[in-house]
Amino acid sequence: MKIFIVVLIILLTIGLLIPEKIVIPVQGATANDWNHTTFWYEPWGRSGVHKGIDIFGKKHTPVVAAVSGVVVYSGELKRGGKVVALLGPKWRIHYFAHLEDHSVSAGDYVSVNEVIGSLGDTGNAAGKQPHVHYSILSLLPYPWLMTTQNQGWKKMFFLNPHKKLYR
Repeated sequence: MKIFIVVLIILLTIGLLIPEKIVIPVQGATANDWNHTTFWYEPWGRSGVHKGIDIFGKKHTPVVAAVSGVVVYSGELKRGGKVVALLGPKWRIHYFAHLEDHSVSAGDYVSVNEVIGSLGDTGNAAGKQPHVHYSILSLLPYPWLMTTQNQGWKKMFFLNPHKKLYR
């Protein structure tokens, strides 16, 4: 049991020490291609609040890995449509939804800026302007980010992508 705990602590520490180089996940996009105030905007459909940002562009535009990491999910969800979830540095899941298609599979290692799919309008974005919904979910909580807003307790897990991309 002691060995397991030591190994777990070592793995957690290594994950936290890996530097996080982060890029805008839509090829050629700039900070002008998303609304800077939509993170935690409400009301936002069935999810209540918008836990990410939507980066807009032309259909078929390549969507790239915002960070290097391991694909933990590549498939289809009812609301997200075609999605990719990537475990990156700092034990954070980077979630890309509404893709037209995806070119990676669970278990794949991807490098920052590597193409993982293309811009689309799948899931509950059907018929809307092509975009990628981009969220960053921390597996380790940041309790000081919690607020009294609607679902504000969840803010300790969801990081504002705008703040990460707009440095």
